[in-house]
Amino acid sequence: MLKQIHPINIDDTINSGQVFLWEKFGKTWYGVNGNDVLAASAEPLEIFSYSKKPYDLFRNNDDFEKIRKSITKDSVVKFAVDGFPGLRLLRQDPFQCYISFIVSANSSIQNIKKMLQQLCKKFGTKVKFNENYFYLFPDPKKLATAEKHELLSCGLGYRAKAVKKAAEAVVDREIDFDFLRKMKYHTAKEHLLKIFGIGNKVADCIMLFSLEKLDAFPLDRWMLRVLQKYYSDKFELDVKTLTEKRYENLHKEIVKYFGPYAGYSQQFLFKMERELNQKKWL
Repeated sequence: MLKQIHPINIDDTINSGQVFLWEKFGKTWYGVNGNDVLAASAEPLEIFSYSKKPYDLFRNNDDFEKIRKSITKDSVVKFAVDGFPGLRLLRQDPFQCYISFIVSANSSIQNIKKMLQQLCKKFGTKVKFNENYFYLFPDPKKLATAEKHELLSCGLGYRAKAVKKAAEAVVDREIDFDFLRKMKYHTAKEHLLKIFGIGNKVADCIMLFSLEKLDAFPLDRWMLRVLQKYYSDKFELDVKTLTEKRYENLHKEIVKYFGPYAGYSQQFLFKMERELNQKKWL
């Protein structure tokens, strides 16, 4: 049993667009996390793993009270935080997160989940955990050496090329997650943006959800909608021309406003807007 420093809502956290390979059986959530499977249940909060390794999946040791005070700059964020007080960022397996958000390009959460499930089924190892069967996430070498037709059979479409090249970059040590985790935001992002299939938004998701960059603020159509709707007086927004330079400058403006934990504010605002629009999650 984990001692919760601040109450964590597992349902809100998992259903917030951060992860895709999770399913709920009864009162327990099960999720593939790289070469492992995690089981998370509430009341009391417990996390067990297939490998028996311990995980701080919900960033339980983050000083959430400090973070909450830091990001609550206005009534909009306050409404989002008050509405989902148990929402947290997840600390994910970097390679799985990296591939997942490359796959996420121009797709719905349900389709992303299907594609990743097919990748796991075709290239991952099947294991039994708590009477349920799961396919672990493929390791980089498996995806790097996969044939194009094998990747296409997982429903990836044009994303197949990006998945293969991204996996090759990890195998060839062009991408080293331990190195990136230690780097500052801009240095880590420079490395990620060199990889075919990774743009600003995908890089920010990878950094926020798996590389400890809490100042990353992924900007997709939902977040641009939020900024236009609530912050048009604070940020210069021209969605039609969100160039690389404009994305970078907008990120600077956002971090200057929301502070060093801007990524937390992004997650609360993203969750709020999706729920207001009654969009489906997992």
